[in-house]
Amino acid sequence: MITVTLYYSDNCDICDQAETNLGELQDVAPHQLIKINIDQDPALKNVFKDQVPVVEVGPYILRSPFTKQDLQVSIKAATQRMDHMTNLDDEKFQKRLKRGHTLNGTDRFSYWISNHYMLVFNCLVFLYVGLPFLAPILLKINVPGPAKVIYTIYSPLCHQLAFRSWFLFGQQAYYPRNLADISGVMTYEQLTGQTQLDLIAARQFVGNTVVGYKVAICQRDVAIYASILLFGLIFTITGKKLRSFPWYVWVIVGLLPIAVDGISQLPDLLMIGSLPSWVPIRESTPFLRSLTGGLFGFTTAWYLYPLIEETMLETRRTILRKMATVEQSKPIPSVQS
Repeated sequence: MITVTLYYSDNCDICDQAETNLGELQDVAPHQLIKINIDQDPALKNVFKDQVPVVEVGPYILRSPFTKQDLQVSIKAATQRMDHMTNLDDEKFQKRLKRGHTLNGTDRFSYWISNHYMLVFNCLVFLYVGLPFLAPILLKINVPGPAKVIYTIYSPLCHQLAFRSWFLFGQQAYYPRNLADISGVMTYEQLTGQTQLDLIAARQFVGNTVVGYKVAICQRDVAIYASILLFGLIFTITGKKLRSFPWYVWVIVGLLPIAVDGISQLPDLLMIGSLPSWVPIRESTPFLRSLTGGLFGFTTAWYLYPLIEETMLETRRTILRKMATVEQSKPIPSVQS
């Protein structure tokens, strides 16, 4: 028998009418009715609030307004399709049909994740961007062992160049190269006494009690992941109602600025001291790294999270149907006289 899912809300007259119509169609279009109250799921309510009742039968979805005849046609079409697939003895279809009437641990975990994925994402991003700040704190309180572990863990994930990183507990928050041309601050060259840039030494330099201690990821990475976390919190607080935007907006606003700012620094790093005089060289500033990193992280999260929410919503809908189907299929316990 075909399963019909009715999404409804409380105090909805047309929802009651749709249920009545479905009951009257049982003789001519037999079906198993599964009812899901969208008021009990904020995400479903956000999607269907202006459309209920919504009826889902096989691959067909009817949104209000629809007639009794529309319901009958959809149920019969879905039934014929199911009969055809059954007659073909399609193994994949049979497995799919069986899964639709059973609930397992994977389903329960998937349902939990579909409801709480933003909590998981935000916690993971918070840990990722927060641990690098723990390293200088540990050095400050003279616990170098765990601090070294943090620097080592993040070493493959970030260049960790001292002149492009933040410092805590020192004279300055950053020590840029001379090439950045930032007045009023001690430069990295003045700090280290290097006349020729040594990238390996710049990676290994973590600071000291005078200049402070280096955060384990660079300024740009801090901005990227902090802005991802910021949008994740905004997205969660607003009930995940924000919509994604076209991919080209992400390219123009998020990707292009960080690409230009980052790539334009490469010639000097890749060919230290051997570039012809006519090749333009530059070094970005903490402000530009933070700005472009922030734009990239924020727009990337804004582009992806709403798309992920659409996928998670479909997962919730599927598992809610299975839950309701399994619950309705349970045998009614007999009453002992």
